[in-house]
Amino acid sequence: NDALLFPRGPLPAEKNKWASCVRIFDPVACQTVVCEELDEDERARSIATCVFHDRGGEVFVIVGTVKKMQLHSQKASAGGFLRVYRIVEGTQLVLVHTTEIDDIPHAMCEFQGRLLVSVGKALRIYDLGKKKMLRKCENRNFPSILVELKAAGDRVYASDMHESFHFVKYKKEENQLVIFADDCVPRFITSSVLLDYDTLCGGDKFGNVFVSRLPSEVSDEIDNPTGNRILWDSGLLNGAPNKLEQVAQFHVGDVVTSMARTSLVPGGIEAILYATISGRIGALIPFTSREDVDFYTHLEMYMRQERPPLCGRDHLSYRSYFIPVKNVTDGDLCEQFVSLSPDKQASVAEDLDRTPAEVLKKLEDIRNRLM
Repeated sequence: NDALLFPRGPLPAEKNKWASCVRIFDPVACQTVVCEELDEDERARSIATCVFHDRGGEVFVIVGTVKKMQLHSQKASAGGFLRVYRIVEGTQLVLVHTTEIDDIPHAMCEFQGRLLVSVGKALRIYDLGKKKMLRKCENRNFPSILVELKAAGDRVYASDMHESFHFVKYKKEENQLVIFADDCVPRFITSSVLLDYDTLCGGDKFGNVFVSRLPSEVSDEIDNPTGNRILWDSGLLNGAPNKLEQVAQFHVGDVVTSMARTSLVPGGIEAILYATISGRIGALIPFTSREDVDFYTHLEMYMRQERPPLCGRDHLSYRSYFIPVKNVTDGDLCEQFVSLSPDKQASVAEDLDRTPAEVLKKLEDIRNRLM
């Protein structure tokens, strides 16, 4: 009864009582196929799959764990571990070996047939050895903990806990990881998604969604194989030599916990879907023409006047709570056109040089493009 009245969350019941497991789940049958219990007081912190370049295409599962972890002033007195598993016929996990590391493995991802790991404030590349993981190179020049890693080509996109995004290039000839660009706005990243080779969309712990992009001329210079500017350029005040541009900014009012770039229906447009800590699911839909941009921008402007927030707060100030809103239209506000009285609908539509039916049709079209 006490367990029902006082349910425990993901934190341990007592000090040094962490418990974790590695589970293979069958989504079709909705059942657990295999469950591998970790040692006592060992917490699973990150997980990734990796196809190592010299293993014949076999997929390995790597789990980053930590022992005796403390949450406040986050540290691990007993260090961390990289546990490498082999999947046997999809029904069994076989532990290959365990590698001890000196800090918490916060994030991992596959990178050119090797494993990229965020260990504390360092970024490392590991390869698979016979008895343990082999460290190939590292970069210790990050200002804070890296909470997410993404890779494309020879670039690594690192999400910092306090300092937004870092763009890193791997120089194969010198075996170096070089930071060549970072964000000009410090952000506490909680989730991110890669949109293209130069563009990232992210969410921070204060409820903002934003898009950052590397300037095209900088991208061309970095990818130029004849120059070594990336190796000798240095930034000011411990920053990178190049800065990302802020393409879009919007305050959703809730912490974004996950993001994905996908289409919901076959043949539909790709959109950025996000989920928040309170259970909300939202979508950022790209406009396909300048006409749509002008239409929805003006509709939003008129709806701010006709449908002010119930609590009297200015809508524009709310959506610009931390940074002024940029290149994003509030679809929730535009949707309230349906709830206006016929007279107000006619007045707003007339200002837009359209009929109320045409405005409603435009709102329906943008929904149908996604769903």
